[in-house]
Amino acid sequence: MIQKATFVISNSNPGNCPKPDRAEIAFIGRSNVGKSSLINMLVNQKGLAKTSQKPGKTQLINHFMINDKWYLVDLPGYGFAKVNLKVKQGWESMITTYLTKRENLCGVFVLIDSRLPPQQIDLEFLLWCGTQEVPTALVFTKADKQSKSKTDQNIQKFLKKTREMFGENPDYFVTSAEASTGKEELTKFMEELVTEYNAR
Repeated sequence: MIQKATFVISNSNPGNCPKPDRAEIAFIGRSNVGKSSLINMLVNQKGLAKTSQKPGKTQLINHFMINDKWYLVDLPGYGFAKVNLKVKQGWESMITTYLTKRENLCGVFVLIDSRLPPQQIDLEFLLWCGTQEVPTALVFTKADKQSKSKTDQNIQKFLKKTREMFGENPDYFVTSAEASTGKEELTKFMEELVTEYNAR
């Protein structure tokens, strides 16, 4: 379990990230998918990752130290409508560099809003991760916001699309930041990723 989480650094240049001397797990998703709320739920701290009503609050690569052993990273969202093109291209370049060059990155959780049918932007991002061999798992968020059957229906539609792309389902988790749904499973999976990384 996560007993301790402390903020380390925010920056816009992947080259300025902490020394890659320990396992690192990153969270990314479309803006307004509930990423900060999910991170705060996982680490049992309400204000660790900054939440906002306005999409696009996270504009930097944010590193947090977990249990004095590994890094959890909060990445900027993708798919912004309201930022100018130059800023958007800068973020995209920063995220691309981080995901493809960060040598201690052992897992990336791609967050998907479970209230929505499959979104093209999410599928395109996953396909890009697949072609770049970025190790991804899916986290469906906001599962408490509608009926279980509606959540299941949207998840199955999304998984059908991923099977069409990759021939199999990725690892996936169903979560709610408010109800702490999926916390145990997700934390356990992260601990397994860190253990595997340390055993290399």
